[in-house]
Amino acid sequence: MSSINRNSTVAAREPSFLNPVKYTLLIIITTLIMGTSFPVGKIGMAYAPPFLLMGLRYILAGGLMALVLRKRPLPRRWQAWVKIMLIGLFQSAGVMGCAYYSMNWISSSESAIITFTNPLIVIVFSALLYGITYRLSQWIGVIAGFAGILLTFGLHMSFTPGTWIGLGGAISFAVSTLLIKRWGIHFDTFVLTAYQMLAGGLVLLLLSLWVEQPHFTVTAVSILSLFYLTLICSVVQFSLWFYLLQNSDPAQTSSYLFLAPFFGVLSSWLMLGEHIQWFVWAGGILIGVGIYLVNRHSPSSL
Repeated sequence: MSSINRNSTVAAREPSFLNPVKYTLLIIITTLIMGTSFPVGKIGMAYAPPFLLMGLRYILAGGLMALVLRKRPLPRRWQAWVKIMLIGLFQSAGVMGCAYYSMNWISSSESAIITFTNPLIVIVFSALLYGITYRLSQWIGVIAGFAGILLTFGLHMSFTPGTWIGLGGAISFAVSTLLIKRWGIHFDTFVLTAYQMLAGGLVLLLLSLWVEQPHFTVTAVSILSLFYLTLICSVVQFSLWFYLLQNSDPAQTSSYLFLAPFFGVLSSWLMLGEHIQWFVWAGGILIGVGIYLVNRHSPSSL
């Protein structure tokens, strides 16, 4: 545990210590996985309601990681477990619970657009709560990235209950990002990943019992979908995401989430055969411009 704490201290003092090539590669892998979770989740929702599907995903993923990590030291103070549960409430239950439940009213594209407004919310929260100063070019970059997402999906937005539920997921994403950055350095990354998923999965299963008629149709497709959501989109994705947040500026790293819905469109084309029009590529270019502007100057770390 001492080596973990020592590494955490270094990460806290040097938020940009990651090699640029390694940082970029991990960002691309993480956002690519995030993007694929939307079409795979859409496939899975044909066999199970959203809260149940997400609850099973996180309980299985968290349980698997906890089993593998059973010999690692666990937090001893109850305050640490409260922090883990709060992160799980916002990160696992809040983000994906809202994102998938919102699809009862809006499309997966609209849900992705709303969910990944998180970087803008992170910067606003960071400025208001922590007094971090961002340059005008960075604010323009965030707006450009958000505009790129809207363009990517053809400006098809609507205001329904799903819109506000999706917005709740985006706010939850921003809150969890800041909590992980503030508290994450005190935890083993993989232990935090495992137990926050278990906490979030339990909340989602309870919600499923309350608002849904839980059922899971067992087929080869449903099992493969749940397997991919559990292993790749949960265990791998969360481990990489938490690692990046702990070792970089959260607003800067979150700006790359603009890539996730763009990757979602590409993966939907490959998995679901959805047609990609010219504005998707134009939106991708605008997203790239936004990312460049946000990351050209780094603000003070939290």
